Amino acid sequence: MTNISLLRYRTNKPAARAKIMLQQNLLTFLLAGEKTVHFAGTQVTVQPHQFVMLAAGNCLMSEKMATKKGDYHSILFFFDSNLLADFFTRHTTLPGQQTNQSTTHPFLLFEKDEYLVNFTHSLDCLLNGNNTIHPEMQKVKLEELFLYLAAQYPGKIQQIRKMSPETNEDLIIRQAVTSHLNSNITVEELAFLCNMSLSSFKRKFARIYGNSPNRWLLEKRMERAAKLLRHHNRKASEIYYEFGYENLSSFIQSFKQIYGITPKQYQLSN
Repeated sequence: MTNISLLRYRTNKPAARAKIMLQQNLLTFLLAGEKTVHFAGTQVTVQPHQFVMLAAGNCLMSEKMATKKGDYHSILFFFDSNLLADFFTRHTTLPGQQTNQSTTHPFLLFEKDEYLVNFTHSLDCLLNGNNTIHPEMQKVKLEELFLYLAAQYPGKIQQIRKMSPETNEDLIIRQAVTSHLNSNITVEELAFLCNMSLSSFKRKFARIYGNSPNRWLLEKRMERAAKLLRHHNRKASEIYYEFGYENLSSFIQSFKQIYGITPKQYQLSN
């Protein structure tokens, strides 16, 4: 399963209450009809002037049309908790993050203001036609929404954060990786900083990021190198040491692993 997906759901047949196992968190932007979701201890009904965020887990869900000849129309935004956790790791100064809330629901209901109406329309436009929406574009839209909600609904940010449960070890790994992304620190050193054995660090890193730490760090560092080559007109011979390489040839080989061409060929092609 991909960690993010944006879909349109439309039907002219009402859906009876059904058992739903949400493997990911879900944002539902209702355009027509009505949705009711039941959880173990609570329930929520969503109208077209609202949207709802549902935490991953089990629920009962039903849908009905606004009129007999109408239809049910919604936009669904699925995303996993790793994306949420990464968002809060990167944005540590958002308003409302220190709000002390002892309880939280498995959903958050929002009223659409003018901005959110237009945001929903932007998702609708992206889904028009048969064009594939690039995953990075989907992440940008999700980031846009969360940043806006942080500004407009600071009291709910802590509740959103609680919908991305992670262990203290997960947080330590994320913080270690984020703060050392632009350094030449090794995976062994990261494991040491996290007070973990190398094997435990690799296993937990793979669970969080879906990739091995060596490959993930290589991709991120080569993305940064490509940006320097492309936008700052730096030469490979000028930057390889910044990325922890003792010689130029090793840096070139690493760059080719990710981009399939040498840094010089990359510069010429861009």
